[in-house]
Parts: sequence; structure tokens; C-alpha cells
Amino acid sequence: MSAFTSPFVSLADLGWDDAWAASLATAVQLLGPADPARVARVDLGACTVLGPGGSSRATIPHGTTVAVGDWVLVRQSVVVGALPRRTAIVRRSAGGDAQAQTLATNVDTVMVLVAADGRVTPRSIERYVTLVWESGATPVVVLTKADLVSGDELDDALGRLEPACVGVDLLAISAPTGTGLDTVSRYFGRGRTVALLGSSGAGKSTLANHLSGSALLATGAVREGDHRGRHTTTHRELVLLPGGGVLIDSPGLREVGLWQADDGVARTFPEITALLDQCRFQDCTHRKEPGCAVTAALAEGKITQERLASWRKLRRELDRLAARDDPALRQQLRTEQRRQFREYAQVRKQHRRQGR
Repeated sequence: MSAFTSPFVSLADLGWDDAWAASLATAVQLLGPADPARVARVDLGACTVLGPGGSSRATIPHGTTVAVGDWVLVRQSVVVGALPRRTAIVRRSAGGDAQAQTLATNVDTVMVLVAADGRVTPRSIERYVTLVWESGATPVVVLTKADLVSGDELDDALGRLEPACVGVDLLAISAPTGTGLDTVSRYFGRGRTVALLGSSGAGKSTLANHLSGSALLATGAVREGDHRGRHTTTHRELVLLPGGGVLIDSPGLREVGLWQADDGVARTFPEITALLDQCRFQDCTHRKEPGCAVTAALAEGKITQERLASWRKLRRELDRLAARDDPALRQQLRTEQRRQFREYAQVRKQHRRQGR
């Protein structure tokens, strides 16, 4: 069943405003007359777009890249251009050949869903939150399937996630019982775009179906043992919601690789970011240097070892990515790695001498 059944779609319902109209006027001067439409789904060489005439198909010329959520210019069923994006959720593609992969664009709010009856890990939430902050959208963490766990288990899950959600709204919901859905609804509205992210089985399609008032998106059982969903969403899709506004559902993500996410990391770990300029040395590695504000805060209990370790891990990941095209940085990382190996070897040697 198609999610695109309306014979008429208001551009305002899809998120169109005066700023987009001004951007269109500039684009038309360069590309010639064309109709604005929003990309609802992307396939090989073509896409489904929504506009005043409802849904239609448009060919994507070779060399042109579009993503779900883009505002494009369509002429005679061909995409002739796209308006500049306001936000873009971009991750590092899976596999050894790292490349940027755009998941969705022009999103206002991203709801990161995690199932209360699954693996609730703060470290994975920090990755998602970093990805969203870097995109320019606002993250909201949603603990789903609250009806499948006890009250104590739900409180424990929320308690584990709370340290990873500094400055981020954290909600608990149950689609079958309606618990918390009134709170979720405040993020939606005419002209607003909300995207759902999370692993397979997190309840994205179930929530999307509730919000759209129908069963347009496939849902399935969750496998015992790994809590991954079966037969759920297989492609990113933009759905027009009743009363205006749009929702972007997406397949479950097995990996959340970061891509040029320095600002995202900074916003995900504000308690650490605020300390970086307070160190005595500008090139402080925040490990053993005298006058390091970060290690001092750790010793005083102002930041946790878990958060600091997670911040270091994400920073190393971004540094390795940047070092691919920067020989000087690559050499710097190698030097730092050798130093850490020497320190580790010295500690082990000392432990052996002490008979530990």
C-alpha cells in the first residue's frame, strides 16, 4: 500500500515557507521555470516527489544526487535541481571504503528510538545524538515499548540513558497503550519535519503508523536473542501526516559511523567541551599533562570515566577519518599511539615486578 494517496498536497503542509520561496526564486533564475516538490522516496535513477498535484515520479539525471527530504525542482518529470539544504543527517557509510551517506535532509527534529526491552546502551545513544546535533536538527531520545517492561526496569533504563542525554529531551512511550504519546505529539505540526532513527526493532514503524493513523509502513516481530526486527522498513520514506507536517521513517541502522562531526561531539559532551579551553597547554591530550582541566574534573567527580572514555573514542574516530587526507595529522596520531603503547607497556612491566 502506498503512503502517497492524496490527490492534493499543500506545499505548506510539507514544510514550505517564505525562505524556501526566496530560495526557489533564485534557483529559477539559474535553471529556468520548474515546479517545487519534496522528495519522499529515492530509488535507482528515480524518486517519488510530493507537490500540489499529489505524488508523482521523477527521473534523477546521472550525476545528480538527491535524498529523502530534499526540495527539488521538477520539469517534465525530471529533477533539474535541488534547493540548498537547511539540515542534513550524514553518516559514514558501512564498510572499509568510508564515504558520506545522507540519510535525510531538511529535518527539524530527529527522534532516536530505543526499545526498553532491548539493549539500552548509553554509548550508542551518544553516537546517535552526535549524528543529529551535527546535522543541524534537534535530537530527542525516545524509549519505546514501555509496556513490555516493569516499572522498575523502565526507571533503570531511563536512569542509564539520562547521562547520555545532556541537553536532550528523554521520553518513554508505549504505542499500544498510548503512554507518553501526547508528549511526542508536541514535536509535530504543520510545516514541521520529524525523522525517526534507531536500530531494527526499536519501534520506528509502529510509532510512524500511529502518528499517520494507518498501517502504511510494515512492522514485524522481533527476534528473540538479538531484539532485531523482522520485515520492517526497508527504505527511507517521507509520509504526510494528518493535519500537516511530515515524518521520515528509515530502516534500522546497524552502524552509526560519524562523518565530520566535530560540532556534534562538542554538543553531545558539553560538560567536557566546556573544560577544553581551561587546560594549561593548548596541545593538551587530556591524559597526564599538568594543569589539565579535564583530568582534574574527572578526579573531582565533575565528569564520569564512562563519559570521558566515550568522548575520547569518538574523537579518535573523527581524527582517524580526518587523517586520511592530512599527512601531518596522520603522523601526529601515529606518534600519540606509540606514546600510549609505551605507557601501557611500562604499566604492565611495573605490575609484573610487583607480582600483580
